[in-house]
Amino acid sequence: MSVIVVGLNHRTVPVALLERMAVPDQRLGKALQDLANREHLSEVVVLSTCNRTEIYADCSRFHAAVGDIVEFLAECSGAHPDEFNDHLYTYYDDAAISHLFSVGAGLDSMIVGEGEILGQVRDAWLRAEGEGTCSTLLGRVFRHAVESGKRVRTETEIGRHPVSISSAAVAVAAEHLGGVEGCRVLVIGAGEMGEGMTIAIAARGVADVCVANRTLEKAEALALRVGGRVAELDTLIEELRAADIVLASTGSSEVLLERSAVEAVMRDRTDRPLLIVDVALPRDIDPGVGEIPGVTLLDLDDLKGFAQRSTDRRRAEIGRAREILTTELSRYRDDRRARLAAPVITALRRRGDALRAAEIDHYRGRLAHLDPDTFAAVEALTQAVVNKLLHEPTVHVKEAAGTDRGDLLADALTTLFDLELPERDT
Repeated sequence: MSVIVVGLNHRTVPVALLERMAVPDQRLGKALQDLANREHLSEVVVLSTCNRTEIYADCSRFHAAVGDIVEFLAECSGAHPDEFNDHLYTYYDDAAISHLFSVGAGLDSMIVGEGEILGQVRDAWLRAEGEGTCSTLLGRVFRHAVESGKRVRTETEIGRHPVSISSAAVAVAAEHLGGVEGCRVLVIGAGEMGEGMTIAIAARGVADVCVANRTLEKAEALALRVGGRVAELDTLIEELRAADIVLASTGSSEVLLERSAVEAVMRDRTDRPLLIVDVALPRDIDPGVGEIPGVTLLDLDDLKGFAQRSTDRRRAEIGRAREILTTELSRYRDDRRARLAAPVITALRRRGDALRAAEIDHYRGRLAHLDPDTFAAVEALTQAVVNKLLHEPTVHVKEAAGTDRGDLLADALTTLFDLELPERDT
């Protein structure tokens, strides 16, 4: 079995296509079960964020498994494979694991080093475990990826000075307006991204923050932290009339603000421009809103310039982060090789010791005249012979574990020595 990843991200597709490929949280459980039930996929984890949609899987056949995933993405998005096939990236085994490690460390993000992705990787793994679609193989890969990401954040400046999509959204808004002090802000969404934007905008000295969310309890808790107000989603239009800035990021699969509604609001405030930053995926705001006079609509594509400037400032840390990931990948490979080789080596040693013990018992009558010290010497001698005979096969199996040659050696030893092995646990 092998690990693969098939995905799209902010670099390979525009937001308009990326949002169609997103798997909203409310559909994630069904998506995981759908994928896990496909012929060539075993364990499955879906990582769907505002920057990427990636399917990680334990597969039996590479090309067939990719076909299963492409078919799923087409069914999930309603897009024909021809619309996105050229934008997909596909990685296999070591390359797939290396990619996940980079993602978890924030090196593959729009904002290099952003702090939200590690939690999203962890949540995707735990959700898949909860749905029963992730167990031994992917569980170990994701656990090691999370550990590696934590190490990068601890040991580099990327970790000490995190920048997130939410803080970037606020920074871009402030950059566009020349400052946000005194502005009235409407935040739509009280999840992780909404929370980040609310705290970031409040820290910049805004006059009034209103948090609108489907669950009022979450909105109230967030508003309390920044001395703001709360609103229900069905009162968005009224709140929009007073707002100077709208920051949107919910998990809704439906557009929350249609063009017609915003046009009606803008007719009543012709002398007051409105800035909207929508970092949701799928988008919360109708893209047509950006065509309304007086409205500036920014989305994830507009954050790319800020992302590049942030990357330039952090470039010196990227090399150090990659060194850490290289070390962690080597450690993961060593651990995996040891796990793959261990059952064969254990069975081989057990077989050798059983044969030695059987021969000692067979000749025990002839050795009865020996004193205890001499008998112990015979035991030690036979054990040493067995150890020396099995030493070279053991070394070769360990060194080749996880490769095609390793599989051949393991199969040969299993057949030649008639070894009894437990079911392989990779």
